[in-house]
Amino acid sequence: MNFEFSADQMQLKDIARKFLEKEESVKRARNVLEGDASYDEELWSQIIEMGFTATAIPEEYGGLGLGYLELCVIAEELGRSLAPTPFSSSVYLASEAILNYGDEATKQAFLPALASGEKIGAFAHSEANTSPTESNIKCSFNDGSLSGTKIAVVDGDVANLFIVTANNGSGVGLYLVDGNSDGVEITTQPTLDPSRSHAAVSFNNASATELKSDWSDVLGLLDRAAVLFSFEQLGGAEACMDMAKEYAMGRYAFGRSIASFQAIKHKLADMFIAVELARSNCYYGAWALSTDAPELPTAAATCRVSASQAFHECSKENIQTHGGMGFTWEFDCHLYYRRCRQLAANIGSQAIWKDKLISSLERANQI
Repeated sequence: MNFEFSADQMQLKDIARKFLEKEESVKRARNVLEGDASYDEELWSQIIEMGFTATAIPEEYGGLGLGYLELCVIAEELGRSLAPTPFSSSVYLASEAILNYGDEATKQAFLPALASGEKIGAFAHSEANTSPTESNIKCSFNDGSLSGTKIAVVDGDVANLFIVTANNGSGVGLYLVDGNSDGVEITTQPTLDPSRSHAAVSFNNASATELKSDWSDVLGLLDRAAVLFSFEQLGGAEACMDMAKEYAMGRYAFGRSIASFQAIKHKLADMFIAVELARSNCYYGAWALSTDAPELPTAAATCRVSASQAFHECSKENIQTHGGMGFTWEFDCHLYYRRCRQLAANIGSQAIWKDKLISSLERANQI
């Protein structure tokens, strides 16, 4: 089992990092946070031009035909730079749902549009302030029409294509709805991180296309997305660690760098351990995702929990290392803390993924 990325994949990671640094992605995230826009359209257009949205889509559907390992390294750099774009919703969830569960006609109709950025996808799953389960999904599908309301839909206010979980009377599956069709109403919702917008989406007999899926496929989609989100969290955690280290080395008190103080050393050491542990688990997830290994549910839950913990630890300790300045609006510390909290909840909380990890381990031990 090889957990190393290839030279070409590391080169792609370097290209993505340099591109996002050149475009000042973190500064753009702040501008979106302070402004009225839901995302940075210019950066999104440049990401599309770089081909990132087409990375894992096969060439016959307008993609680059690369793999999930390439998508993982891109996700890490997007997380490091707090890219204020609908990349994760459109690529990790919408494209993956259609690629894995759509029929040939659906793939031909929508994957090229998602690869080119003509369509922006979003995943509409939650309906109440509780974890969505097969038994509590109220959104319904009947005779080609879908009805119900979803809340906290990430990028729901900018998406024009929705992947929706709904009950058809015999079970819950995935359905595709054109955001511009009749019967779709979108209401923006406030969020801790306004650089990643949320919306409530109501469907009133909206025309929908059924994907070949059941509840197990919904969970499978979330497992695949969890690995990619974990790499975003890993990138954000490492950025926080680097920020804290740089500040500590340059800030002097009592005639010496605060990085020489034992308390600060311990904070930085804890951050380093959290990042490296998360990286190891993310590599495990990347391997399982790229090989479609049967261990994917365990690997996805493991890396999701580990990366969530690492990003929280590092974003919190980054603020503490900066002292009083870390709590000010002018410093970027709060931008990472906001993104940390948003990413930790968008496909289920850490507690939910811990339960999934326990369940997957129990199933494995029964074999």
